[in-house]
Amino acid sequence: MNTTNPDSKNESIYVTLIGYKKVLGTSITIPMEMLNAADLIARINHPKVSKLKLEIVSLDKTNIQLNAGIEILCKKTLKDISRSDIIILPAMWGNPRGVVKKYPDFLQWLREKSVDEPLICAVGTGSYFLAEAGLLDHKIATTHWYYFNQFENIYPKVQLKRERFITKSGNIYCTGSVNSVRDVMLHIIEQHYGEQVANQVSSHFTHELKLSYESSFLNIAGQNFHDDEVIIDLQEWMHKHFNAEVNMQELSQLFKLSQRSLNRRFKQATGLSPVQYLQQIRLEKAKELLKTSNLAISEVAYNVGYPDSAYFSVLFKRTVSLSPGEYRRLVRKKIFKLDL
Repeated sequence: MNTTNPDSKNESIYVTLIGYKKVLGTSITIPMEMLNAADLIARINHPKVSKLKLEIVSLDKTNIQLNAGIEILCKKTLKDISRSDIIILPAMWGNPRGVVKKYPDFLQWLREKSVDEPLICAVGTGSYFLAEAGLLDHKIATTHWYYFNQFENIYPKVQLKRERFITKSGNIYCTGSVNSVRDVMLHIIEQHYGEQVANQVSSHFTHELKLSYESSFLNIAGQNFHDDEVIIDLQEWMHKHFNAEVNMQELSQLFKLSQRSLNRRFKQATGLSPVQYLQQIRLEKAKELLKTSNLAISEVAYNVGYPDSAYFSVLFKRTVSLSPGEYRRLVRKKIFKLDL
C-alpha cells in the first residue's frame, strides 16, 4: 500500500464520527478505538502532542442512544464542526430508508463538506446518506447485502458493486459490513501514521487485518490493493468465467483496451500478467476440486478450463511441486470428520 507524503504525518487529523437513529455502536467504536490506538502508539514512539482531533457528533442534539441500551456521550453538533478531514458514517440497524429521511440538514451538510473533498467512509447502510445526498451518483459503491435490491431500486444512478466488501471512488469509501471498516481504518492509519504504526495496530486488533484490507476490494485471496476499476471489473470477469476459453485479444476488446494497455495496467495493478492471474484462479479451483470431489484428474482439468489434461498435470506440478494425484492424496490425509 502506498502512503502519503511523510510530511503529512506531522499534521493534525480532524475526524468526525456521525451518530443518528438506529446507529450500530460497533461501527462508531471500532474506527474510534483504532484511530486512538494509532495516535497513542505514535506518541509512545515519538512523544508529541496528539495529532488526532476526533469529534463525535449527534444529529439528534442528545447523547447517541444505541439499541442495546448503551449511551455514547456526545457534546457536539454539526454547527460545532469547522473542519473535517475524515468523515465516518456508521451503519444502522434495520431498514435505513426512514432514518435517512429524518435528517435533511445533514444531507445538505454532507454536500457542502464534499466540496473540500474530505475522506468519507460509509459503513454498511451508512452509504444511504451519501446516495440520498447525490454524492454517489455515477460512482461505484456498496452497502449491506440485505439491502442490495432496495438500494439499487432507490438509487439507480449509483453503480452498486455487490461482489465487493469495500469500494473506493475518489475520496469516498463504502464498506459492506462493520468488519470491513477495520480494513479501511488500517489503510487510513498507514497513510497518516506510517506503516510501522499500522502494523502495530493490526497486531493489537487482529493479526490478519492487514491481509484482510488488501483482499477486501474483491472477495478473493491474493488481491493486491489497487483502485483501477477497469482491471477490477476484468478480475471479476475472470473469476466468473475462469473455465471458459479465454482469448486475450477478444478480452481486451470487451473491456475497450488495447491488448498492450490491458497487459500493462493489469501487471501494474496486480503484479501478474492476465494469463498468470487466470492460471492462478484455475489452479486454486483445481485444488478445491481435488480436495473435495471424486472427479477424475481429466475431469478436474476440464472443469477448470484445461481440456488437455496432460498439459494441466504438467502445469499443476510445476506450480504446486506435486502432481494432481499426489496433491489429492496429501490433502485428503489431512481431512477428518466426526462420525456421529
